[in-house]
Amino acid sequence: MKTKHAFLIFLIGFLLNVVGAFLKIVHFSNANLFLTIGSTIEIIGAVLILYKLFTYPKFRDFMNW
Repeated sequence: MKTKHAFLIFLIGFLLNVVGAFLKIVHFSNANLFLTIGSTIEIIGAVLILYKLFTYPKFRDFMNW
């Protein structure tokens, strides 16, 4: 998986959270579902981004500056 795919997954989760927050404001019945799914997808995207960061070969050189 490329890094851009991990960012895309994170972005989709973020957009679902925004939609869920809007639906919560207008008192729509499925708002909690959107917020839960969006947060879960955001967590998965963040874990994938962190995995890509820590497995990057030059990460240790960057941290030892």
